[in-house]
Amino acid sequence: MNLDRRQSESVQPEEGKTLSGAFLVGFSGMGQTAAETREYLEELSELVHTLGYSTCGELIANVRVPEARYYVGSGKAEEIRDCANQANAEVIVFDSELSASQQRNMEKLCGKKVLDRQEVILDIFAERAITKEAVLQVELARNKYFLPRLTRAWSHLARQRGGVGGTRGEGEKQLEYDKRAVRQKITKLEDELAIVRKQRNEQRKGRVRGRIPQAAIVGYTNAGKSSLLNKLTGADAYVKDQLFATLDPTTRRLPMPNSATLLLTDTVGFVRKLPHALVEAFKSTLEEAVLADFLVLVLDASSPNVESHRETTLGVLAELGAVDKPVLTVFNKCDQEIDPSVMARLKAAAPNGVSVSCATGEGMNELFEALQSYMKKCSSIHDLAIPPERSDLVSLIHAKGSLITGEYMDNGTFICAAGLPDFLLETYRPFFIDGKITTEVAI
Repeated sequence: MNLDRRQSESVQPEEGKTLSGAFLVGFSGMGQTAAETREYLEELSELVHTLGYSTCGELIANVRVPEARYYVGSGKAEEIRDCANQANAEVIVFDSELSASQQRNMEKLCGKKVLDRQEVILDIFAERAITKEAVLQVELARNKYFLPRLTRAWSHLARQRGGVGGTRGEGEKQLEYDKRAVRQKITKLEDELAIVRKQRNEQRKGRVRGRIPQAAIVGYTNAGKSSLLNKLTGADAYVKDQLFATLDPTTRRLPMPNSATLLLTDTVGFVRKLPHALVEAFKSTLEEAVLADFLVLVLDASSPNVESHRETTLGVLAELGAVDKPVLTVFNKCDQEIDPSVMARLKAAAPNGVSVSCATGEGMNELFEALQSYMKKCSSIHDLAIPPERSDLVSLIHAKGSLITGEYMDNGTFICAAGLPDFLLETYRPFFIDGKITTEVAI
């Protein structure tokens, strides 16, 4: 069964054309402050704009407990319908996750297409996916999302009777066929993803065998993560001022001033109310953050919502089990106007943070120094005595560790203090002076 049957009923923007007519419905109550409601609604407006719509109106409904039929009460649902009609809306977008029945009931009441925040994000991801892994991940999430919504696609056949004795509707039969087909598709996609993830794990193992420190760039969508990767490494990751401009992780080598090398990986951006189906579907992509030695958290310091963006990102990292990683905070877009009080609070929360501008290059030298410092946090400092015949170990220090002090003795022995990552400790243990660590770098 082709999922486009259900999806084609949603208004889709034509290529090169921006549609008017997205009426937004936000929600207050349920422990959500008025300021949070406004932030979520503004972000929903950005999301629908990214999908190709423009906002023609909005309404905020106070919901204490979601209603089973419309999510909101029947009176509020009728008010939404009337306001959307007055605004000549083509589609109504709820800033929450609707059940399949709630979505169908609202569409019947309003006579318009109704989307929820989850479907909007899924559609954006579907447009942006490029690599095989991202395409499979998005398709899997969309199939799981649309499976309980297939009933609507066959409602026009409800009056046609079929089956033994005419007891079964034609639509019911077709619905069963379609659900079976979608479940089979989901199983196939999961099997294909398992193969792709296995290949990615092999790539990760190769990086581990290469003994190169790794850092994952994380942050809210559109914070400037890809721009930072490009600025530091000369990469060509796609950059555009919009939500979810890139979905696929990009890893590049970053040569450091001390001759060491750092692997930097740009990950998919986070967003509030990220659909759980996508968190699960993109787990292998987001695992870059879990497996990294440390994280580079990029914040758009010029955003009025930067503090809540930081909290959202840390929350998703906690879900992934990566919240205990060392975190280097980067305050991006420092060339733009920034509220001094907000900046003061950000620096209080992350006193070792670095202010940069990917646009102008400001602060990049300080960022390199901070990256070197965090690489040292992944290692401990040892006094070593390396014999002349093991010059390869001296070269390995330059390539994988950091040389702090060093000099050759008259007999050719190299006496040094060096920062060694944990994976090299056993290699150098026979050459420790007094066989013990002399100094540790404080985190």
